[in-house]
Amino acid sequence: MKTLTKEIWMEVPERRAIVSIHEEVERLVGESGVRDGFVLVNAMHITASVFINDNESGLHHDYEVWLEQLAPFDASAARYHHNRTGEDNADAHMKRQVMGREVVVAITDGQLHLGPWEHIFYYEFDGRRRKRVLVKIIGE
Repeated sequence: MKTLTKEIWMEVPERRAIVSIHEEVERLVGESGVRDGFVLVNAMHITASVFINDNESGLHHDYEVWLEQLAPFDASAARYHHNRTGEDNADAHMKRQVMGREVVVAITDGQLHLGPWEHIFYYEFDGRRRKRVLVKIIGE
């Protein structure tokens, strides 16, 4: 059994942004030498997500609009009790809950085993500081 554990570190200068991490995950799968197994890609912050979907800017815009309707940004303590603690990111926690924490992808013949339009992204909801993503690869 082979394993590889790495962290991808990034700085997202905006409060919210979708960042492709697909190529880096592919590179790590190659580095691992795993031909048949799984890769876990996990956001290590409670205000960020990892998800798989189409790499299309219109869809990314639609996510922004949809999530803002579900949990609008409001730094005040009037809307969100969490912000009464001195934080201003209650909406970011809720957006992460909707978009999810991690993805698991099969590895077949040393490659990510994805559908034709599937692409791996990191979605930051409370950026402007250094963040990380865990990549854990296991298999033969």
